Amino acid sequence: MTEESEELWERWRCEVDKGQAPIRIDKYLSEHMNGTSRNRIQNAADAGNIWVNGKSVKNNYKVKPGDVVQVLLDHEPYDSTIQPENIPLDIVYEDADLMVINKPAGLVVHPGHGNYEHTLLNGLAYYFAQEGNGLDINNPNIGLVHRIDKDTSGLLLIAKTPEAKTNLALQFFDHTTERTYNALVWGRFSEDSGTVEGALARDNRDRTIYKVWDIEDNPNAKEAITHWRVLERFAYVTLVECRLETGRTHQIRVHMKHIGHPLFADEKYGGTEILKGLPTQKYKQYIQNCFALCPRQVLHAKTLGFTHPRTGERMFFDSQWPQDIEQLINKWRNYEPNTLG
Repeated sequence: MTEESEELWERWRCEVDKGQAPIRIDKYLSEHMNGTSRNRIQNAADAGNIWVNGKSVKNNYKVKPGDVVQVLLDHEPYDSTIQPENIPLDIVYEDADLMVINKPAGLVVHPGHGNYEHTLLNGLAYYFAQEGNGLDINNPNIGLVHRIDKDTSGLLLIAKTPEAKTNLALQFFDHTTERTYNALVWGRFSEDSGTVEGALARDNRDRTIYKVWDIEDNPNAKEAITHWRVLERFAYVTLVECRLETGRTHQIRVHMKHIGHPLFADEKYGGTEILKGLPTQKYKQYIQNCFALCPRQVLHAKTLGFTHPRTGERMFFDSQWPQDIEQLINKWRNYEPNTLG
């Protein structure tokens, strides 16, 4: 499942005793954390979740007296029971097995740190209760098949039966689904299409973002492939279609930045800087007006294709741009550089 998980939260902490002899950290933690296996600790270290003195360490790190050891989670522990909330849902399609929902920008998909309420799943819990269909969104065997970021709009797939969830999740794993996104990015492309291949993992300098890694430098980085093609060129930005072959956290945002084309208005990945254009006050004001029209990364999950888990029918859905993106694109279409010089 593609997830958005942007921060690490302390699960356990200790300071190593003064008389402690050097010992591998995975062995040390397995002896000091009750109920936690050494294998789980090793997996946590591999994921970058074991820290010593403020930096992540590998399993072979040997603790020494005075070390401050932390075990971190990618979410803050909380009551995970999802409560019903009357949140309007844009349901594009629904049958007994699944739903396709068009998510607005700004709506968090799943409860997590800082967003325990007012999420899409809270809205689904309410919808299921009103429908009286007996479905419980707290049942881990149904629900989200994949996720998109809070400030990304577009199509999401929901499974209503365990069989559907298993089948659809396998399609995502096998890359047999079809997903395209529309993105407005900084700069102009000399080519009309291309592919970005770059393994992704968290940036050690800022754990809330991801970066492209060489596997030799970070064996925990996960393969990611994005195919892009130009839809429309403007003066200093380009509208592109991105087709996902894999579905990693922030994949399009990271890949576009990696090739020198951050998403327009994407604060986390540098897209709120004026990266291309004119050195004039009028142009600067024009860009600020653009940011005001669409104050989030310009990314929309536009199409979604998959095989129906019960009937075997190939299904395909397309969605319209939300108003903020449509207004922004039209503003760039009408842009005249000479008026801002």
